[in-house]
Amino acid sequence: MNSVSLEDDEFRLISKLVYDKFGIKLSEQKKTLVIERLQKILRTGGFSSFKDYYDYILTEATGTAILTFIDKISTHHTFFFRESEHFEFLKTNGFPELINEIRAQGRKDIKIWCAGCSSGEEPYSLAMIANDYFKEHAPGIEISILATDISVTSIEKAESGIYPAQSVMQIPTLLRQKYFTSIGDGNFSIKKSLKDLILFRRLNLMRDDYPFKGKFDIIFCRNVMIYFDLPTRQKLIERYSRYTENHGYLLIGHSESIDRNCHCYKFIKPAIYKKISG
Repeated sequence: MNSVSLEDDEFRLISKLVYDKFGIKLSEQKKTLVIERLQKILRTGGFSSFKDYYDYILTEATGTAILTFIDKISTHHTFFFRESEHFEFLKTNGFPELINEIRAQGRKDIKIWCAGCSSGEEPYSLAMIANDYFKEHAPGIEISILATDISVTSIEKAESGIYPAQSVMQIPTLLRQKYFTSIGDGNFSIKKSLKDLILFRRLNLMRDDYPFKGKFDIIFCRNVMIYFDLPTRQKLIERYSRYTENHGYLLIGHSESIDRNCHCYKFIKPAIYKKISG
């Protein structure tokens, strides 16, 4: 079957829908990507045009169609210990400082949020280093990690905790032996002890508020804001600040930055910020 063409007016409709619902800005250069990622859905669904598919998304009552749509449009590229400088910073600076803060507050837990967790490599990387560090330096403090993503498919893959050998082999040997089990088909499974530290949930970051009871000591939102325009990024940073503990950290992607005039966080080093208490 021939490919369905995407007309300019159809692309504008789809772009507006993606921006309004999910905050993602689709530039004109993304038109080919949209065609490639949605072509199979149009064929299997019997849609004669992108406008037909667009109308279906808006009227489908269960909400499944729009979830499938954003699943195809959003990008899920990630790997274990991506941007390794962040993990080194936490071990040398972030964790020690937070232990002092947590103890001063009389708390016995550290709360971490991975926003835009994709298929789980990031929160599992965090869980490995946090579990090792806190067991050695602060064994009385419990670790809890919330990992969220807009993609249902990504959340399901993350919850399964199963990854191919070529992905797992990039992990340091001691961590791989400690936290992974070979399941005999060229794949490795995350051990239950590590899985139990993480709660995976679907979440649209464009909500005006988030369904959280408390605040987080660390928020990871890396390589997510590159898809947003400036007003959306600014609103997102403001929301993050509401859910960050005083003296807590926000870590973003190295290709991202926060306005130096932001009154929510202070710059620590590239892609690492600390909440301004108040």
